[in-house]
Amino acid sequence: MTKRTLVLMAGLLLLTGAARATDADKLFEALRQKILSVKDYTADVKMKINVRYMRIPQLKGTMYFKSPDKLRLERHGGLSILPKRNINLTLRNLVPEGKVTVIDAGTAIIGGKNTRMLKVIPEDDKSDIVLAKIWIDEKNLVALKTETTSRTDGTVTMELEYGAYTNYGLPDKVLLTLDVKDFKMPKGVTMDYAGSSEDKPARDVKDKKGTIHITYLTYKINTGLTDQVFAKHPDE
Repeated sequence: MTKRTLVLMAGLLLLTGAARATDADKLFEALRQKILSVKDYTADVKMKINVRYMRIPQLKGTMYFKSPDKLRLERHGGLSILPKRNINLTLRNLVPEGKVTVIDAGTAIIGGKNTRMLKVIPEDDKSDIVLAKIWIDEKNLVALKTETTSRTDGTVTMELEYGAYTNYGLPDKVLLTLDVKDFKMPKGVTMDYAGSSEDKPARDVKDKKGTIHITYLTYKINTGLTDQVFAKHPDE
């Protein structure tokens, strides 16, 4: 192999690498813009929270979201404010904002579908998100899985399934896996079990992971929700 051939091959590899990097940047930005296009939504939901030291019934209610980070769950039969920390129920809160470095990490099969895996690193040192891994269905431009590591909440994994609202990037089903060592349930969720020994965190709990299963039954999207919807009620 001649020196000229080696130089040409090296040049082609550099060009290929640059093209992949550009494609990865474009793919991430397209996904981010699709997610950001949803300014607010109201959704009827069913939710099941699995925490080793708690016995929590399936919740049914209405979830309200307003960009960038307002979230409220109104239970059928009572009101609940979702905790501000250790719980990120929307994809919007798990995708880095601002300038980022995007790395193409290859392909993977998620839920029987081909995905492109991207590693996204915020360039802002003050960003709460340290690293986000996103598995993207390029055909439908949706994230089928995310794994986000933040300074405050540790690592949160989200697995998503889509249906009627794919065009908005809104899932029908979500499974979150998160660290629950400091997890505190909203008052409206646990009040029916107050005083039960099963509600009290065991000090020697070894399993620090919990899961949240959410089924979105219907959505009303971009209706112009006001901040008053998210105002705290006196009994909360």
